[in-house]
Amino acid sequence: MTNLEKYKDAFVKAFEIPLDGVENLTYQSIHEWDSVGHMTLMAELEDLFDITLEMDDIIDFSSYAKGIETLAKYKITF
Repeated sequence: MTNLEKYKDAFVKAFEIPLDGVENLTYQSIHEWDSVGHMTLMAELEDLFDITLEMDDIIDFSSYAKGIETLAKYKITF
């Protein structure tokens, strides 16, 4: 599984949603991406990529696209 597939799968697992449209998600654009869902997603990403996200990165993680930028700081390539 590629890093991009893992990344997309994290959204599917955290929010229990279908894969379709994941690329367009932003914070609170769906009911599931509330503050609790956000932390579930962060934990999923930390587990998948074996990283520990800094608090500023967790706060700034506001969309699918922003997440790709954020993970690049942790040497995760897509």
